[in-house]
Amino acid sequence: MIRVPQVRVLDEDGSQLGVMPTHQAMAMAQERGLDLVEVAPTAAPPVVKFLDFGQYKYELTKREKEAKRKQRAVEFKEVRLTPKIGVGDFDTKVHRAIEFLEDGDRIKVTVRFRGRELTHPEIGRALLAKFGEAVKDHGTIDRSPALEGKSMFMTLASVHKPRVHEHRAAGARADGEARTTAQAGAPAEAPAPAAPAPTPASAPAPAPATAPEPAPEPTPVTAPAVEATPAGE
Repeated sequence: MIRVPQVRVLDEDGSQLGVMPTHQAMAMAQERGLDLVEVAPTAAPPVVKFLDFGQYKYELTKREKEAKRKQRAVEFKEVRLTPKIGVGDFDTKVHRAIEFLEDGDRIKVTVRFRGRELTHPEIGRALLAKFGEAVKDHGTIDRSPALEGKSMFMTLASVHKPRVHEHRAAGARADGEARTTAQAGAPAEAPAPAAPAPTPASAPAPAPATAPEPAPEPTPVTAPAVEATPAGE
């Protein structure tokens, strides 16, 4: 798939072999049992390298997954103010906005007007300017204050790099520990009752509870006596 006539060749160790025709570089790669992979297609001439293409794709995919794991999407947070907000509430909103900006998130600061407050938009503009000045060390104004309907807002971009929330990682560890504790504390199943031991075949049968009644004795039968007949009769 390399269509250019000449390439700059690197061997499997990264050493330069110089510029040569593409077909010569492909032949050298085949002799070494490797693939000819284009690693810098925009160079003049393009740079190719001898390597195992399957292993190269595996390592490339692994690096991409590792980079995605370390990245965190920038979220868009909102902080709401009112024209009559107190000093304490204003400081609390500023502190919360600084936390968002330190995490690398963007912020939308909104001032909501009610009733006749809408006739004095300069109050909201001054409030947003004061808010931007309070967080200037952590964020810059990305969009100037603009009035839309009954709200005036501006957006701030963070000057910090996005970072993974530590409390989320701690929550995941705590969840895992809780599951492990629940499994360890589960009651053990009761052992099944042991089966009765089998009786050996040679064991004598158990004696009956009562002795058997003796059989009745036979009654003797006596023959009737025969009288003797006198002689000569």
